[in-house]
Amino acid sequence: MVRVSVLNDCLKTISNAERRGFRQCMVRPSSKVIIKFLSVMQKHGYIGEFEIIDDHRANKIVVQLNGRLNKCGVISPRFPVKLADIEQWVADLLPSRQFGYIVMTSSDGGIIDHEEARRRRVGGKILGFFY
Repeated sequence: MVRVSVLNDCLKTISNAERRGFRQCMVRPSSKVIIKFLSVMQKHGYIGEFEIIDDHRANKIVVQLNGRLNKCGVISPRFPVKLADIEQWVADLLPSRQFGYIVMTSSDGGIIDHEEARRRRVGGKILGFFY
């Protein structure tokens, strides 16, 4: 079978391992988008350290879980989001305005969360969310 979305597989693996109460999980294959997405999650404290293992193929990532993640997912297709529309996406995807983040790509900032996009005053394409 063909992998349609590598990012979706990664986030589903992490979400399932978190629900089962595991302390770590292994994600494969790896990509630059997955690494940036995980670094945004790590910056906000939803996951611990992650380690990239080079297996001379598509690499693997071992993610340390800390029990803080409730849900994470991918938004497909990657809808374009204007700066004014970010608030509506936050209301639709996240359970509360107090916690959770929407991850998006922007042309100048790379892969950032929605609060950083507001600070930089940029829109972009939506990748996914976590809370």
